Amino acid sequence: MKINAIEPAGAFWQPGDKFPDDLPQIAFAGRSNVGKSSLINRLLGRRKLAPISSSPGKTRKIHFFKINGAFYLVDLPGYGFTRLPLKVRDKWRALVESYLEGNKDLRGVVNLIDIRHELSDLDRQMLLYLGEKGIPTLIALTKADKLGYARRRRMAGSIIEELGGSVTLDQVVVTSARTGEGCDSLLDAVADLVAPPGKS
Repeated sequence: MKINAIEPAGAFWQPGDKFPDDLPQIAFAGRSNVGKSSLINRLLGRRKLAPISSSPGKTRKIHFFKINGAFYLVDLPGYGFTRLPLKVRDKWRALVESYLEGNKDLRGVVNLIDIRHELSDLDRQMLLYLGEKGIPTLIALTKADKLGYARRRRMAGSIIEELGGSVTLDQVVVTSARTGEGCDSLLDAVADLVAPPGKS
């Protein structure tokens, strides 16, 4: 998929708010330090579109970006930033769950996982939650440029094995926001999710 047009559609959404319109949505989720904003910016070819900070946890709202006039890429608040007060983390969790549940326009979630580390409990909880809700899920393994090729393959295999058959190999994409590795493949997988039935 080629990105031809990007329209920021607001940083908002609270339970009860209306979506910008009824176009399909693909949400990006992940831990607060997984490099989500960097990968989104690389995918969309914009350096400062999604907010990036040296302090993880900056994204506290849900950001909507209209892509090619056809669908929304939705940047969800990062999960698992333990330095924030519990009350704030609980509020974020309630916000994200309210967005995900019963959203007829949501076509899938891209869940980002740092390839350098084993799955965290929060990663497992998020993937289990998405599976229980029947939400189509892609897994983007981020920061691949930080590892050599052999270790990257071992870590990717380990993560897939640990998921115990809950995902298939074609749901997993190894990516790097710095080099652009895997970005075309991830965009193509997103295009398949938002394509009308029979046109993917």
